[in-house]
Amino acid sequence: MTGQFGFRGGRRRPVSAATAHWVQSTGALDFPYEVHPIEEVDLAGWVDEHPGVVDGWLARHGAVLFTGFAVDLVTFSRVATAVGGAALPYRERTTPRSELTPGVYTSTEYPPDQRIPLHNENAYQRCFPTRLVFCCLDAPHSGGATPVADCRRVLARLAPAAVAGFRDRGVRYLRSFGDGAGLSWPEAFGTANRDQVEAYCREEAIDLHWRGAGGLRTAQVRPALLRHPHHRQEVWFNHVNLFHVSALDRSLSDALTAQLGPDGVPLNVTYGDGTPIPADLVAEIRAAYDAEAVAVAWRPGDVLVVDNLLVAHGREPFTGPRRIVVSMAGRHCHDLGALPNPSAASPPATADAGGDDR
Repeated sequence: MTGQFGFRGGRRRPVSAATAHWVQSTGALDFPYEVHPIEEVDLAGWVDEHPGVVDGWLARHGAVLFTGFAVDLVTFSRVATAVGGAALPYRERTTPRSELTPGVYTSTEYPPDQRIPLHNENAYQRCFPTRLVFCCLDAPHSGGATPVADCRRVLARLAPAAVAGFRDRGVRYLRSFGDGAGLSWPEAFGTANRDQVEAYCREEAIDLHWRGAGGLRTAQVRPALLRHPHHRQEVWFNHVNLFHVSALDRSLSDALTAQLGPDGVPLNVTYGDGTPIPADLVAEIRAAYDAEAVAVAWRPGDVLVVDNLLVAHGREPFTGPRRIVVSMAGRHCHDLGALPNPSAASPPATADAGGDDR
């Protein structure tokens, strides 16, 4: 079946007989793979009936965009479950989000004039979602695209010597809570109970250091690269470009560092052994992401499914009532066995002289 449909460019791809009665790849981009309905169809029901089809598209392309389907907040929960399975909670937060229905969150609540760099969701955690499902409830008036990038191609753009340094040493993520910048530790960990936070950090291989009246610093060493569990290809998988202090506006970075010290800024990252990562190298990493970015411009009802281990995503600034929701599913965990010990480069897990205010 062919038919006339608008599309965003790229080569045409054939549609299997199993899918041709209801949906069609209509001049889809190779990345993301774009699918339209041929006639009115319940997307959640269709995915339930063809689970292997979506899995196959994701395995080949890394991201699939369903556009032209009638999906709202109520039906999105069904779609997300059909596509990804049981939703994961949002833990160890770095961004403000609201849970709208069980397992469905606002994608972010950062100010609309700010760009969110490309990243793999929760790559700084020990375990992270394998699949992300986004939905556009309201499209922005202008801007607001979600760029996506294949992290195999990002990796290929980086200098081999630089990649080897990250592969050998991993990265060390540093977070500081309680200085009035960024999230508080109860917001990040979802509890104000210190015992629960300490138990979580032990389980997740996070070094922590309580600081006086309500402060907390954490350090966690993670791999900078990941071997995909299915096709076994190596991908760039970290938050170096997001956590590095150079991600902040230069004047803000200088002011925070002067006020709080390099260990007191809300987010920072070093090599796993504590060695600083040069800002010019981080600039090269950002350039690699930007070179591979493909912008997804949202329409109401669009659903974007992403292999989080393979594909990074971000957000462009926007105007108007942009409402994008996300559900996270699947679970994969880093192998931490060969990485440096974060305790060798971070403070001990004890209270400051200022006292433990438990």
